[in-house]
Amino acid sequence: MTPTVLGLVLVASVAHALWNIAAKSVSGKGYAFVLAYHGLSAILLAPVAIWLLVSGAHELSPSLLGAAALSAIFHIAYSVSLQSGYDHAPLGVVYPTARGVGPIITIIIAVLFLGERPSAPETIGAFIVLAGIAVVTVRPRGAAFGASRGSHGVSHGVSHGVSHGVGRATIGYGVGRGLAWGGLIGTFIASYTLWDDFSVNHITDSPLLYFAVSEACVAAIMALGIVTIPGGAGRRADFMSILAGHKRALVTVAVLSPLAYLLVLFAMQQAPVSLVAPVRETSIIVGTLLAWWFFGEKNIGMKLTGAVVVVAGISLIALG
Repeated sequence: MTPTVLGLVLVASVAHALWNIAAKSVSGKGYAFVLAYHGLSAILLAPVAIWLLVSGAHELSPSLLGAAALSAIFHIAYSVSLQSGYDHAPLGVVYPTARGVGPIITIIIAVLFLGERPSAPETIGAFIVLAGIAVVTVRPRGAAFGASRGSHGVSHGVSHGVSHGVGRATIGYGVGRGLAWGGLIGTFIASYTLWDDFSVNHITDSPLLYFAVSEACVAAIMALGIVTIPGGAGRRADFMSILAGHKRALVTVAVLSPLAYLLVLFAMQQAPVSLVAPVRETSIIVGTLLAWWFFGEKNIGMKLTGAVVVVAGISLIALG
């Protein structure tokens, strides 16, 4: 991986962590908030997409439209499963499992079926990055898991729950459910990562147009859902509440979320997805350190240790 590509992914990680911090301020309105910021992102990207089409630089082919629509479905599935996982299992199990499973599945499929052949140092570095992420997200021995509802329903939205004491049987049951939800969410992460990698390398050479169309599809599908699925009235009320009372968080996420993923899409055009996938998860490190800085979260020693491990893995990837 070249220094330029590595820089793209690391900048994307910082942007990802920052918009997650903003998303944390909005709680209990997951579907409506996701719809709101995807809708605003689609509006912001629309003029750029129109210019690309009108200028003749790119065209909206049926294959691009179909690929973007499938990408939108993968991203919505990820968002909904993430939200449900946080509702039904401990965040401390769901989140690290999902963020670890996603890159591992991506690496395995990319190597076994897509013919990618990262060098030995790059492969070792990728798994060292995942190990460092595990160190950051693991809870200290004896700490209870807290289940909470995530403040946003996509890739990357995390909200730390309030820990509460639970019995041994409850912990075991919660861990089992958390692993199951985390595995499902990680599968969707790998799905959209691999599909988007294929799309920007084989269907279109414009990640910007591809992502703009995908965002429009997400917004359209979720807008249809908010008026057709049960509980729509409550979600519509939540949507209006977000527009009225969470403007700063909405704009921050709507700008930084597409920026972060666009950088990843450009990186996937220039480097193997088996390397991009684990490196982009360094956003967990950035987000964890920001949470310590802004919200006073504990166990900074463990988090810094994990960050050092991640840096070591990234160094191997860069050198490889």
